[in-house]
Amino acid sequence: MTVSTAEPTLTIRALTRDDLPAVVAIDAAIEGRPRRDYVQRRLSAALREPALHAQFAAVGPDGLVGYILGSVLEGEFGRAERGLRLEMVGVRADARGRHGGTRLFEALSEWARRRDVAEVRTAANWHDAQMLRWLDAMKFQLAPAFILGASLADAARRRAAEPEVTVPSGHGPGSEINFGTGEANDNERLASEQPEVRSMRPEDLREIVRIDQRVTGRDRSGYIGARLAEAMDDSAIRVSLAARLDGAIIGFVMARADLGDFGRAEPVAVVDTIGVDPEYAHRGVGRALLTQLFANLAELQIEQVETVLSSTDMQLLGFFQKFGLRPLHRLAFARRLDNKS
Repeated sequence: MTVSTAEPTLTIRALTRDDLPAVVAIDAAIEGRPRRDYVQRRLSAALREPALHAQFAAVGPDGLVGYILGSVLEGEFGRAERGLRLEMVGVRADARGRHGGTRLFEALSEWARRRDVAEVRTAANWHDAQMLRWLDAMKFQLAPAFILGASLADAARRRAAEPEVTVPSGHGPGSEINFGTGEANDNERLASEQPEVRSMRPEDLREIVRIDQRVTGRDRSGYIGARLAEAMDDSAIRVSLAARLDGAIIGFVMARADLGDFGRAEPVAVVDTIGVDPEYAHRGVGRALLTQLFANLAELQIEQVETVLSSTDMQLLGFFQKFGLRPLHRLAFARRLDNKS
């Protein structure tokens, strides 16, 4: 009599709503606590916007044993390339060693290549040895980026203690926008012209796209429209604001609030992108947007804020540091998808 020692075959397919309980159970075993709301939001967003989300399941004879979820990045903070954010990945403990994680990542990568996505990005805690080993096996490398964060209380104290700084026009780095400084003291008229900051509305889309195109030089109307639609559909995910002055939208900030990826224990707000009309530079618009954002987050009982910046974007780095955001013990990773190597 011959006894088969072959490993059970895994099938890779798209995740469905019916997979939610199994994904929640595997995620809870990995994270040490249930995150049903977070998982449900991620899966709901993926099913609502299939062109911007990838989600796959690994299924064996005994049901779902693994999952992977990613979302398209259309140039947060001016990135020139489309990317894919790896948001969740997990394999059931008794199914490890069957290459489920590898096959899930291969499916995610192939999905991304077909949509001209150049890179997969993610983040991990520096002490999460298991995740770091998996990322290394998938050929991820440390990305040239900073993950910044702060508690809202620390950010408020930092802003209260920060003296106002002014930069004469033309003295900043190149032609980039300085979001954080106030107008020079020789123009006191602007001091009383504070923008009205409020939640984004569907009718803001055209003006927000116009500002974003002036700042980035690219048309990202699809990306901006999808993020705005997400804000309207599920306010628990998106926390996005627009600034108005002189009867027009002059700036915006797009953020999301969730029980975050890969080991965050508490709800965290992540700032995805911020833009200010160049005609309203040096007038504290960015400062007003973040100040109101932080106030809104406090009302939602979200105590932490994070963002990810390119290591070369010194201006935005300085802007967020004025709000008390500092590098965290989280590492940014990237995996190029230019070829199948």
